[in-house]
Amino acid sequence: MNSLFGGISDFFGLDIGTTAIRLVQLSGGSTTKTLVKYAYVPVDPKIAVSDSKIDQQKLAQTIEQLIKQAHLSTSNVAVGLPSNKVFSSIADVDRMSGHDLAKAIPFQADALIPTPLAESKIDWALIGDSPVDKTKQEVLITSVTNKYVEDRLDILESIGLNVIAFEPDNLALARALIGEEPQPELIIDIGHRSTDIVVVMGTVPHLMRSIPSGTDTIVKAAVQNLNIDEKQAEQFVFKFGMSQDKLEGQVAKAISGTIENIVSEIEKSINFFNTRYNGTKIETIIVTGGASTLPEFPIYLANKFGMNVAIGNAWRNVSFTQDRQNELLSVSYQFGVAAGLAERSI
Repeated sequence: MNSLFGGISDFFGLDIGTTAIRLVQLSGGSTTKTLVKYAYVPVDPKIAVSDSKIDQQKLAQTIEQLIKQAHLSTSNVAVGLPSNKVFSSIADVDRMSGHDLAKAIPFQADALIPTPLAESKIDWALIGDSPVDKTKQEVLITSVTNKYVEDRLDILESIGLNVIAFEPDNLALARALIGEEPQPELIIDIGHRSTDIVVVMGTVPHLMRSIPSGTDTIVKAAVQNLNIDEKQAEQFVFKFGMSQDKLEGQVAKAISGTIENIVSEIEKSINFFNTRYNGTKIETIIVTGGASTLPEFPIYLANKFGMNVAIGNAWRNVSFTQDRQNELLSVSYQFGVAAGLAERSI
């Protein structure tokens, strides 16, 4: 997504998640930046997703407290937009000049996006030649409702922040976790309420999906099938996961149906990409969020798809002192979006 204002180099990335708020501030050059600050605070999921004014004020206060505790040097912020609030699509359009393309995009978007054009903010990026029609070019189109962006803007401006950019979470995630490898790589990020699937090729996302199943769905399956309370189910899920030799595989069996549903959607995404980009094959899966902390899940994916599976590193493009490596890697799975936002070129 384009920034709202240009020419600002001092800013931080803010990820307002369902279970936590995270921020990252970086400084320095365009390729590798130096870590200045990172911070995290848990948030009640009911408040995070609520539309009520009272809950929105509570959310604003939590963000304000986090910023004060982090002692940030700037009020400029790049903010993530949850993938389940953003519609994304790849479109094939006629070849035309940048000026004409900018005029044509709203008409193209109107046929694709689920909300009325007048009620939506549209952004787009030219990817390159269409893989299915050599007379056309590929464009990534994203949209979000005006109301969602304006409500979020109101919250942040009420605590004195200057929002310089909004960007979909999965674009920020791709920037943080993937380099300039020409071969396509698949990112899987299991969040609290949804799972993001992103295929990136040469730093550009070519497929972005959000599935309405996350760690919350997995834990609920354990509650139902093991007949235990939610707190215990959460402990079991993140201690035993997909392991077949712990607790006689009871936890793996309890959550297997939900996991299979998620994996089925991942498989559909892989097949769609392979069909559209014939001759280009995904060989690496990068897992983050719940996908990297659910025991045995990365191995399960590797066996299922016959691919290399790597744990995502949110700090791969970030410079920091050696003595902080263990500390930062232990929280890496939570900071992909915030780090990616902070790495933006504004």
